[in-house]
Amino acid sequence: MTMVNLLMNILWLIFGGLLSALGWLLAGVLCCITVIGIPVGLQCFKFAKLVVTPFGKKVYFGNMSSGSVVLNVIWILLGGLALCIGSIVMGIGSCLTIIGIPFGLQHFKFAGLALMPFGAEIRQMEETS
Repeated sequence: MTMVNLLMNILWLIFGGLLSALGWLLAGVLCCITVIGIPVGLQCFKFAKLVVTPFGKKVYFGNMSSGSVVLNVIWILLGGLALCIGSIVMGIGSCLTIIGIPFGLQHFKFAGLALMPFGAEIRQMEETS
């Protein structure tokens, strides 16, 4: 992780990222209490992992099986679309200032994951020299 990503992740945590990650973690635990909610809970844990340190990470959508597609359609109908729209609105709001643009771009990353979390994978971005 580069120093810039480290600094941006620290600022992210201070200004709301930690609270958001704790919320996703709590949602994941609550969903995993029931057997039927475990797949949703696992996606909440995926969100919590990304929200803790979003800078330097990328979301890949290349592993979509037919089961992932079906679960993503159900997810979208039960709240994924609202989560996606909320992330887009927060991203636009953050991008209204020059200082907020890097944070807005992270919200746009969350919007993609909020729309289709099943089959998505979070990876470290390759560093260029």
